[in-house]
Amino acid sequence: MEKEEKIASLAKPVKKGILRLIFSRFFLIALLLILQVGLAVSGFLWFRKALPAILYIQTAFIFAMVVYLFNCSMDSSAKLTWIFIISIIPLAGAAMLLFTQMNIGHRMETELVKKQINDTLKKLDKDGRVLKAVEHDGSGTDDLCRYLNKTGCFPLYDKTQVTYFPLGEKKFEAMLEELEKAEKYIFMEYFIVEEGYMWGRILDILLRKANEGVEVRVMYDGMCEMSTLPPDYWKLLEAKGIHARAFSAIKPVVSSHYNYRDHRKILVIDGKVAFNGGVNLADEYINRRERFGHWKDTAVMLKGPAAKSFALMFLQMWYIGVDNPDYDTWLSMPAEEVPDAKGCVMPYCDCPLDEYKAGEAVYIDILYRATDYVHIMSPYLILDGELETALRFAAQRGVDVKLILPGIPDKKVAYSLAKTHYKSLDEAGVKIYEYTPGFVHAKVFVSDDTKAVVGTINLDYRSLYHHFECATYMYKTDCVTEIEKDYQETLRKCRPVTTETIKKEKLFYKIVGSLAKMISPLM
Repeated sequence: MEKEEKIASLAKPVKKGILRLIFSRFFLIALLLILQVGLAVSGFLWFRKALPAILYIQTAFIFAMVVYLFNCSMDSSAKLTWIFIISIIPLAGAAMLLFTQMNIGHRMETELVKKQINDTLKKLDKDGRVLKAVEHDGSGTDDLCRYLNKTGCFPLYDKTQVTYFPLGEKKFEAMLEELEKAEKYIFMEYFIVEEGYMWGRILDILLRKANEGVEVRVMYDGMCEMSTLPPDYWKLLEAKGIHARAFSAIKPVVSSHYNYRDHRKILVIDGKVAFNGGVNLADEYINRRERFGHWKDTAVMLKGPAAKSFALMFLQMWYIGVDNPDYDTWLSMPAEEVPDAKGCVMPYCDCPLDEYKAGEAVYIDILYRATDYVHIMSPYLILDGELETALRFAAQRGVDVKLILPGIPDKKVAYSLAKTHYKSLDEAGVKIYEYTPGFVHAKVFVSDDTKAVVGTINLDYRSLYHHFECATYMYKTDCVTEIEKDYQETLRKCRPVTTETIKKEKLFYKIVGSLAKMISPLM
């Protein structure tokens, strides 16, 4: 009996120790680790058995997605990119594709924009007299006008004076002068507005004009409030009497519509004067602040009836989602004609939410119709197959095709991507130059001393496919020769790209460019 009691007394601490061990943190963690290892081993064994079936399903899924991509209306370069992504990460890639194609917010915005365009197709008088004057002259201006008017309301105007500005500083001076003359309204739509000297000078005039009873409306891209302006900056302007809006302001909601930015630069005063070009409202654009060396930019000023086209473009964006928009009050204001102005002008814009590629179509039309030369300035060179073919074809049939690109880049990846096109273009006879003093932000096409385009449209996927853009097409206007003269002066400050320089390019740019090119349509 005494022995049994002794054994029982020894068992009690043992049981307590076991219980403490079972309920201890160590035991719990060890058990979870064992379970995880067991699950991993089981999962591996199941996966190994099920692997053939999974591979069959994955292959069938990829095949179905490839068939879908080949039969959709997407650009061919973008199709290749999506096929590559879906082949590497099938489920995630397909989810990304469906998100960008079927996003509800994107569809709603598309319908609102299309409604604005359809409702304003006849807001401006498309004077058949001007169109008839250029019919059958071999320039193709009449055909281009008809094409663009399928995408919106873009009349061809004469009796409009066009002034070309070879630098942002020159445009800024003219802006200040014309803003002081405003009597009825000032409409401003810019991709970038940044607090500083340039915007400060302009804002002083806007505040004064608003106090005088002038209708002042300012619209900027919503990205500004993440980088160059305080949050809800438009509210600060509203409080001071300036009507303001941030286009597609950034909100904490995942949506593909954030890819569609308002990249346009428009200033309209009383429907009589309009400015367009690459110059944003920030100090680097007038070389007041240095970021990437000397900033080369360009712009044009229109005086005459063509200014109304830019007023309409502004109002279309301003009134998105607005019931009963008032166009007539602003578009009915008379514009003074300039009788001795030569040639004709056609302001136009490009919307990323329709089936047309207006910006790219105008550039390709100029390249295919050129007989002597096409001279181009662009900050970026990220081409799709159609545009690269047009550049090569023009050079191969004897047209002098020249490209001026930045010597000092603002974005290393974009700079690397541009260089991936150098070899192909050089072999076709396209002459490429890099602006040694700094960064070229100008978007210029000039051809045969008769045609020119100055606007906001870069030679990259973002401008050609993803952004809201605008530009001014000019035919036989006085400033076309001035644009070509500026081009030649800029060329003297450039270094040529040759077969040898392409071979000796830095390995960094070659590697980054080659990798980035696989997804360039999505960048």
